[in-house]
Amino acid sequence: MFQISSTPLENISLKKDILSQDAGAFVCFEGLVRNHNEGKKVSALEYEAFSALCEKEGLKIITEALNQFNILNAKCVHRIGKLSISEMAVWVGVSSAHREAAFKACHYIIDEVKLRLPIWKKEYYINGDSGWVSCEACSHPHT
Repeated sequence: MFQISSTPLENISLKKDILSQDAGAFVCFEGLVRNHNEGKKVSALEYEAFSALCEKEGLKIITEALNQFNILNAKCVHRIGKLSISEMAVWVGVSSAHREAAFKACHYIIDEVKLRLPIWKKEYYINGDSGWVSCEACSHPHT
């Protein structure tokens, strides 16, 4: 499951969606808004996304992870809107019978989300903002 959310992310409720009694491992990644980037003091971030395309491509990424790794379930949620320092911007969770598969799948999902989804961000600095920054490589077709 992949979602775009305009509301704050709650890791406990997100985790409940993918756990099962078959899972011996659960791995998650929480991407947080930090107070600095490239030597500049950051006061906030803002995310904007082409939600319909993100959800379609995000579901493909989750499906790929389910097919490539021996995992039971996976979920990713990415925030949009203006976020404060320390707020969670993205959450990825993976359950599996064993930890190695869960770690690998979690790593795969966050890397692919950053690479493939049309999500833009604006960093608000103490002395101005960055303007909108495009997703890293979503303009390049994925093969």
